[in-house]
Amino acid sequence: MGRKSPYTAEFKKDALALYRAAGGKRTYVAVAADVGISGETLRNWVRADDGRRAGAAGVDSGGRAGGDERDAEPARLRAENARYAKAEKEWQLEREILRRVARYFAREMK
Repeated sequence: MGRKSPYTAEFKKDALALYRAAGGKRTYVAVAADVGISGETLRNWVRADDGRRAGAAGVDSGGRAGGDERDAEPARLRAENARYAKAEKEWQLEREILRRVARYFAREMK
């Protein structure tokens, strides 16, 4: 048996949700960088999850849809929260830059 993963199941689930929420607009590497893992790790997780989903679809294609919808909403909200957190960090940085510029020009005016 291989070594134990340092990532929790919840972390993997959240990373997969972020990738899937992007809807193909972002690469493995871009999403992986946001959560602090390698692109190859995320790609492996996505492939494994796709395999599990395909296996579940073959066993019970009718009952699976309700579970996916219940799982999709929290995943979508986590991805949205991650986007907002990233945007907030950018805004804080921009505000700090503007404050420094304002202080610089205020000193020049004196």
